[in-house]
Amino acid sequence: MAILTDLNQLKAPPNNPVLTIGNFDGVHRGHLALFDLVKKRAQAIGGESMLMTFDPHPIKVMKPGNGPPLITLTRQKLQLIEKENIDTILCIPFTPEFAAIEAEAFVRELLVGKIGIKEIVVGYDYSFGRNREGNMGLLREMGATYGFKVHKVEPVRIDGTLVSSTRIRELVQAGRLPEARVLLGRHYQICGTVVKGRDRGAKLLGYPTANLELIDELIPKLGVYAVRVHVADETHDGVTNIGYNPTFGKGPFSVETHILNFDRNLVGQEIRVSFLEKLRDEKTFGSVKDLADEIAKDILRARELFRKHTENP
Repeated sequence: MAILTDLNQLKAPPNNPVLTIGNFDGVHRGHLALFDLVKKRAQAIGGESMLMTFDPHPIKVMKPGNGPPLITLTRQKLQLIEKENIDTILCIPFTPEFAAIEAEAFVRELLVGKIGIKEIVVGYDYSFGRNREGNMGLLREMGATYGFKVHKVEPVRIDGTLVSSTRIRELVQAGRLPEARVLLGRHYQICGTVVKGRDRGAKLLGYPTANLELIDELIPKLGVYAVRVHVADETHDGVTNIGYNPTFGKGPFSVETHILNFDRNLVGQEIRVSFLEKLRDEKTFGSVKDLADEIAKDILRARELFRKHTENP
């Protein structure tokens, strides 16, 4: 598998390429349906499976500062796509100049001229080109002209719910992580670097925490969560608090994780936190002792959830 960041890196025309195109924010189960069909069609014609996505996400260029938070930033998105065994990933820089390419020119010069597509697989709502002027009708017309097949993948629904990046964002922001997991096909995850905190966790409460300086944009609702913490190639159980620590007077926003049965200093290291379920809302306690007692209860509830998730992963 290869990841290319420029179409000029294609040293030779791919062999019977079957391509899918999209932003693929979240790399959710709707996207996986596209990937599966691309691989199936490539195998059927003895060709190569290919995927085109963009960096940064087009909304960052077209609506800077006004778009929704991304579910997966580019690095995580590519890591997740790599696991799907696509032969070639094209991660194309999205610039104002790229956005200005007319739909017909995009197909004629890039998809046909540069890549030489034999088949293309796209979602039911796919649009492309300047001002999103290209649609499924145009793609089929140009396929007839230039000799490539067009496959449309219909919406994916799970228990009646449309799998979409928008719905997953809503669920994560509402703290409904088990529902988000169903649509994603995995637990929602954030990533960050551990920074020095205010030393309240260990000294005042008896529960040391790893304080995250976040990389990700999409943050679950304020509250306390049962989580799995990924440190290098290790996975540990933990409890994460997202909020402002109101018991100590409203402070800055923080994401703090207590890792169970763990005593190493992680400051400066990057860790990933996978969210299993919300345990409770963040709330103000009358004393530090009351907060410590509640944390003990949080850990007990979390341990029960870990057992459940081990039995039913």
